[in-house]
Amino acid sequence: MITTVTLNVAVDKAYVIGDFYQGGVMRVQRCTNTPGGKGLNVAKVAKLCGEDVLAAGFVGGYSGAYVVEMLNEQDVPNEFVRTQNETRSCINVLAADGTSTEFLEPGAEVSEKEVEEFMTKFSEIIDKSDVITISGSIPKGVSANIYRKMVEEAKLKNKPVLLDTSGKPLQEGIKANPTLIKPNSDEIRALLGNSINNREELIESGKKLQRSGIEYVVISLGSDGAIVITDEHVYHGKPPKINTVNTVGCGDSMVAGFAVGIQRGYSIEEMIKFAVSVSSANALTMETGYFEEHHRKKLFDKVKVTVIE
Repeated sequence: MITTVTLNVAVDKAYVIGDFYQGGVMRVQRCTNTPGGKGLNVAKVAKLCGEDVLAAGFVGGYSGAYVVEMLNEQDVPNEFVRTQNETRSCINVLAADGTSTEFLEPGAEVSEKEVEEFMTKFSEIIDKSDVITISGSIPKGVSANIYRKMVEEAKLKNKPVLLDTSGKPLQEGIKANPTLIKPNSDEIRALLGNSINNREELIESGKKLQRSGIEYVVISLGSDGAIVITDEHVYHGKPPKINTVNTVGCGDSMVAGFAVGIQRGYSIEEMIKFAVSVSSANALTMETGYFEEHHRKKLFDKVKVTVIE
């Protein structure tokens, strides 16, 4: 089973509009609501891949109940700690010119007691999990070192753990050497405090992180796929060109693809092809954290994995 952790759950709203301009009245042509937060996207996608999943984290108030209701409708098993404060909403405005503008609420404060309750539940969840993913930001009231503690506990029980976050939680989390991280160039620059001016410097920075004890360093390249750094080689997984519909959730879909690959014992080349094809298939749909299997299969055959060094 793949367990996904989302501490900062959200109701994701996608607004489709015509022209977008500041200071005006925007008429929404179409609106879709989905259970959001990076880890929930991972859970939904991993389930679409055919794996057993469990979504964990915090939910609160009417919005949190709505998230649980939507997950139940999608048959996504979940075990959340209920909080007194309301779960946030995040809005993605998709304009006719192809641009995507996101408004992300920070998330209401979580109490110390609620954090302790979650950590107790997380310890129990680890025992029944094969792979664990930890994704996204943390809400107010949660210490920046919580991901480090979670990674340490998972590794003590010999469970692979994938960490996809940024800022201070990432800086703290990598101290515990998660199995996989998925930073972009800006996040690597912030982690190491050095300038990155080209692809070669990006790879060298990624190799430095990998040598610190992280088995897989996956560097997001957007539409150009991902660079994957392991003990043996540096790989580039490059997808074919596609007509993108919505890029929100593509990174989470890639994390799900890698989690599934680890769960199934794929070779590194097959794992990269699978993760990149899942991520690209997500970009072909309006719904966040969703893909059509026939799209994924078609893309899988067209993803090119090359050994850079």
